[in-house]
Amino acid sequence: MEEIEKENSAATAGNGGLINQDKIISQLGVKDGMIIADLGCGAGYFTIPIAKMLHDTGQVYAVDVLTAALESVVSQAKLYGLLNVYKKRANVEVIGGTGIDSGKIDLVVMANILFQCQDRDTLFQEAKRILAPGGRIAVIDWIPNNAAMGPKYERCISEETAKKIAIKNGLKVVQGIRAGETHYGFVLELV
Repeated sequence: MEEIEKENSAATAGNGGLINQDKIISQLGVKDGMIIADLGCGAGYFTIPIAKMLHDTGQVYAVDVLTAALESVVSQAKLYGLLNVYKKRANVEVIGGTGIDSGKIDLVVMANILFQCQDRDTLFQEAKRILAPGGRIAVIDWIPNNAAMGPKYERCISEETAKKIAIKNGLKVVQGIRAGETHYGFVLELV
């Protein structure tokens, strides 16, 4: 079992171990009983550690457009006996596309999704729509650079640009996130 723990810990390191999900999650105020949505969850790099932290007292919606990514999340959840992970195949660039009720989510996680989106305004609007009163949105994404690792420079958006899009969509920045050398992060609330 210890080998499985190590293997899955490495798997959830994500992005070649360039970001430490546990350190990032510790900055997000995750508490028992929260309902959290991981938009663009991929293989569950944030979904699984968050679900473990909640100890079945809350819920985590793993939301992605890719079936294979969601299957990976479901497999990991089963491996760890996590009963609080719910998959949703959805297009997050459509208002209502997540299928999550309005005003339901305490924390929306958007990690490594901005560089992939065509319609970032709608992404922020959908995140805002599902946010419960007093809820927060955590944005973590790649710092644009010309390094060989990570997405192409022209696909990435800067932290400044990401904040401008969020503000334009009725959100305010309330906290920075220490996300490592290759990523930036910040937390948003409703204005």
